[in-house]
Amino acid sequence: MSSKNSRIRVALLAAVVAVTGLATAGPALAATPAVAAAVTVTASQAQEPAIPTDFVDLPTSPLQADAPQEFTVTYRNNTPTPTTVAPQLLVTSPDAGPYLAPSDVKVERRTGHGCWTAVQLGSRTGTLFTDLVGAQRTLGAGEKLEERYRVTVVNHEARGTVLPRVALYG
Repeated sequence: MSSKNSRIRVALLAAVVAVTGLATAGPALAATPAVAAAVTVTASQAQEPAIPTDFVDLPTSPLQADAPQEFTVTYRNNTPTPTTVAPQLLVTSPDAGPYLAPSDVKVERRTGHGCWTAVQLGSRTGTLFTDLVGAQRTLGAGEKLEERYRVTVVNHEARGTVLPRVALYG
């Protein structure tokens, strides 16, 4: 018998055994209860990022190319309950363009120790913005938020408006 015929017979025999095994095991498998996989969900997985319910816009200022500008974002929780807030800085492009890019300006936030630390900017359709998620904090009744930012124009041809605001949650 040639080796080619042996291989075919072995493959055919293996297929017959597999089909026969499935046919006899089918009813037995159907009778066994399904086992659910254990899934652990941590609090961080179950909780989606909060979406602001409102914004408090603060006075705007034109973007100045000649010197760094400082902005203080302030908000007082005048409610009797704790409120989650997040300071945010928007830098908007002129309506007629050109759109600003994150490389056109440098935004820094003043730390509690008095040092300036760089802030990453997001960009959407010519509007640059600071992150809300990392800036969230809860203010107790009567507490005040005060966050200082410094904006420095890197591209001296950049034009726009700086809009400080506070995001309010729930």
